[in-house]
Amino acid sequence: MFEKVKEVLVSQLNLKDADITLDTNIKKDLGADSLDILQLLMSIEEEYGIQIPDDELAGFETVGDVVTYLESVNA
Repeated sequence: MFEKVKEVLVSQLNLKDADITLDTNIKKDLGADSLDILQLLMSIEEEYGIQIPDDELAGFETVGDVVTYLESVNA
């Protein structure tokens, strides 16, 4: 899960692979804005065939938050 999320972030935000860890804050550390985050989550939803509820989206601050959520719905 982490590798896929990282891959999407690297692609969408033109980042170096090493810049991303589970503790990376998506907005503060990566400079992602709300549109970037929406695109990330849409890509993840499409990849995993899931729908992430809006109330869950507000809780995603770090890459680890996204990975933890994905692991919980795909367990």
